[in-house]
Amino acid sequence: MEVARPPPAAAGQFVVVGGGIAGVTCAEQLALHFPSEDILLVTASPVIKAVTNFKQISKILEEFDVEEQSSTMLEDRFPNIKVIESGVKQLKSEEHCIVTEDGNQHLYKKLCLCAGAKPKLICEGNPYVLGIRDTDSAQEFQKQLTKAKRIMIIGNGGIALELVYEIEGCEVIWAIKDKAIGNTFFDAGAAEFLTSKLIAEKPEAKIAHKRTRYTTEGRKKEVRTKAEADNVGSALGPDWHEGLNLKGTKEFSHKIHIETTCEVKNIYFQKEFRILNKESLPFPRDHHEKSVTTDKEMWPVYVELTSGKIYGCDFIVSATGVTPNIEPFLHGNSFDLGDDGGLKVDDHMHTSLPDVYAAGDICTASWQPSPVWQQMRLWTQARQMGWYAAKCMAAASLGQSIDMDFSFELFAHVTKFFNYKVVLLGKYNAQGLGSDHELMLRCTKGQEYIKVVMQNGRMMGAVLIGETDLEETFENLILNQMNLSSYGEDLLDPNIDIEDYFD
Repeated sequence: MEVARPPPAAAGQFVVVGGGIAGVTCAEQLALHFPSEDILLVTASPVIKAVTNFKQISKILEEFDVEEQSSTMLEDRFPNIKVIESGVKQLKSEEHCIVTEDGNQHLYKKLCLCAGAKPKLICEGNPYVLGIRDTDSAQEFQKQLTKAKRIMIIGNGGIALELVYEIEGCEVIWAIKDKAIGNTFFDAGAAEFLTSKLIAEKPEAKIAHKRTRYTTEGRKKEVRTKAEADNVGSALGPDWHEGLNLKGTKEFSHKIHIETTCEVKNIYFQKEFRILNKESLPFPRDHHEKSVTTDKEMWPVYVELTSGKIYGCDFIVSATGVTPNIEPFLHGNSFDLGDDGGLKVDDHMHTSLPDVYAAGDICTASWQPSPVWQQMRLWTQARQMGWYAAKCMAAASLGQSIDMDFSFELFAHVTKFFNYKVVLLGKYNAQGLGSDHELMLRCTKGQEYIKVVMQNGRMMGAVLIGETDLEETFENLILNQMNLSSYGEDLLDPNIDIEDYFD
């Protein structure tokens, strides 16, 4: 019997899986490179994420908004992009073919997997535990919040930071495993600077954000099972809470209590909790009310922390990071995986399988990185990786060689926390530098926080909070690795215009 041979790769198309920033950017770039070829974008969600208002702030720092759009808007902008609204059931890499949930098979000559990541839930299948990752889950969260008097937030990343700041009229207990808030982004000093803003009353007027939303609400909702709904949707970005009214039932602005260096040990439903006869703590009030030690109120769910403390609440928000969404592609394929569960990619975004590339949250950068770059699952990197993956796929199919993109020379990210502009550059938390480094700080309470990481007289990283206007200068100083020993503390002297030194 003759074995069916896989069809020649040329028979296939460029196929991109995933409608988030990495996938859409990749598909758009391929469409520009090959205007006469059809580019297939396979996405499980009816909306895609598009980059809008893109601004290059400096050589590497970039700022953009992300807009949810219907896939038809993408097809209107790029007539050669064909969107298939379906999940992927299987990847048959030896046959250069993907099978979609709707039963169709699509041949590819080059494939880019950009299926993102899913929230790590502290506990699967518990109705009182919500993970926030995409628009659907953010809206579900808003629905639950309108009835809530107290919630618990577990996690210390960007979404947890934003949530804690945005929620009003509801007691918030925030449990973090680190000593200080925002550990992924900040050291204790920056955390302290921001915490003071948490405790202050928020200004009434919200700053208007430019992001508009096209959500899945407007469409006729096909009946999706809970599991399907949970698997769909791409990541939220920094302004995800815009247009959601995050108010609980109580009439006050801000009530936050932070429990540090602890994790969740157990979660009990009300019934179990009663049987176990344990005691829970009330919301910690001002220190002079020491007399109340147990919570008289009954809550739907109780959380026991590793510190031994137990708090009741209406529901729990799990914001403990993400795991790469690789499941649909593993069966029958031997991908090399990173320690974080992502698909390993080389310096051309190529996985360990022929003609299969990956970009964004799903992948693990496995090349020898520049000494001042690290992978973080952020929107800016999803865009850069998607863009670069398209260039690599194009070059490979035309038999050309291509240099590593400049954006991987230096880690650079700009975002907003608590209405402050936040810029992170290089090894901003001295990641991987050992004890052989020093820090320089300048802080004006309520206005700015500047931290510089130095090693052997050279700048390796920086955190800039507030309107410091130093990002471009510092970016250059990190990139050119100039020896700054002779400047000493003057580097951060507010009376010296450092930009004039290094023009």
